[in-house]
Amino acid sequence: MSSLILLMTTFSDEATAATTIRKLVEERLIACGTMIPKAKSIYFWHGKIEESSEVVIFLKTTHDLQSACMDRLKALHSYEVPEIIAIKPASVSQKYLEWVQNFTCNR
Repeated sequence: MSSLILLMTTFSDEATAATTIRKLVEERLIACGTMIPKAKSIYFWHGKIEESSEVVIFLKTTHDLQSACMDRLKALHSYEVPEIIAIKPASVSQKYLEWVQNFTCNR
């Protein structure tokens, strides 16, 4: 069976993050999304250093759906250059992995 993949991205606000997570769950591309609000990002953009508040989200999906999920996330994202990072955990509890697999496999 497919292994767990975490996708990490950021959004400018909680409402947009929640709407995107809900859409990805409805489409069964992810089993779950977790929002971490009030992150502070400092970055270089268009020739200067910027600072903004963001919401970090972690999306739980499978290796088999990683590419489709990343493509859909890019399409839904409002950022010109969205940060989308795939993380493969070294270890995952078996019951949690099975839950993610069972949800996303029933698309």
